[in-house]
Amino acid sequence: MKKIVLAFDSFKGSVGSFEIAKAAEKAIQEELPDCQIIRFPIADGGEGTTEALCSALHAQTVSCRVHDPFMKPIEVSYGIVNNGAMAIIEMASACGLPLIDSNRRNPMKTTTYGVGEMVADALKRGCREFIIGIGGSATNDAGIGLLKALGARFLDSGNGELEPVGENLIKVHQIDISQLNPALKDSKFMIACDVSNPFFGEEGAAYVYAPQKGANSLQVIELDNGLRHYAQVIKEYTNMDISQLPGAGAAGGMGGGLLPFLNAELQSGIEVILKTLRFEEVVRQADLILTGEGKLDRQTGMGKALDGILRVGEKCQVPVIAFGGAVEATEALNRMGFTAVLPIQPFPVTLEEAMQPEFTKENIERTVRQVVRIIKQFTK
Repeated sequence: MKKIVLAFDSFKGSVGSFEIAKAAEKAIQEELPDCQIIRFPIADGGEGTTEALCSALHAQTVSCRVHDPFMKPIEVSYGIVNNGAMAIIEMASACGLPLIDSNRRNPMKTTTYGVGEMVADALKRGCREFIIGIGGSATNDAGIGLLKALGARFLDSGNGELEPVGENLIKVHQIDISQLNPALKDSKFMIACDVSNPFFGEEGAAYVYAPQKGANSLQVIELDNGLRHYAQVIKEYTNMDISQLPGAGAAGGMGGGLLPFLNAELQSGIEVILKTLRFEEVVRQADLILTGEGKLDRQTGMGKALDGILRVGEKCQVPVIAFGGAVEATEALNRMGFTAVLPIQPFPVTLEEAMQPEFTKENIERTVRQVVRIIKQFTK
């Protein structure tokens, strides 16, 4: 075995993709010292997307002052690559759930304004290409906060300017983009998301994701009505119907809310990462791909990170072995095309024990070593 590709997603709440890959690499090096090992940082549009891309592309990290979901000043950072032409931004850094204590979360009152400030800062620095990972948000404002930070105005029926928060979507009567940042005309946005939910409805942004952002059952209905109303206003102003576009409901409607006003494209987060990192080019010359995430189940094959990795492996006819902190639906995962799916737990443990970072890394190293030892016996 001459070349192995490591493409692990994070084991959420435990260990990041880089540390997981390093643990796997250690095991391989000890068993196959002459094997070339190539590590790819992986994410699917949610948390960790910017880190994965920036690290792999050796990005310059810059900082700026913006506002958090409740408009409190904070400092954030993002990456710049391609000689200053491209900015890589993670939405969650400015309006992510971890920025708000669980007892204060309220998507009626939160805004994506800070993400717009990050874009504005990058525009000032000369960036005209953007990759924005939109997972993990605390917002349900359909991106009107971001657009307001870039010069858009959202007016009610009395021509009063609205605060760009979720509860005000239902009040939007007019959209004024006459003062939108002129640099946007020459800019291109790749919006990376990890879900395919529509803008509104039972599978839409509010019903599926607002509860985890702090909304009660009544607020979920109000937010969904706001998204329905706002989609109709957008259609009237731009002639674009975003209501049922797959992914339009990502990040509280940010996925669909930006498309009518920016030169933007909504893409699967894992596809953005794999394409940007030229993953397929490397895999074509590999003998094996090792991947994994915290939990392997039926959803693993539904557009998530490992699904994208598996599809590239199948295209290049390279076997893919997946490791998980927990593994469910093994037969279904095998039918998806994985060569094998393996749990890393050595014995029954509590969830708290299983999530301990050092324990996870030890288990990855041990399990990968056992797999490689088997491979050695059949490739002599």
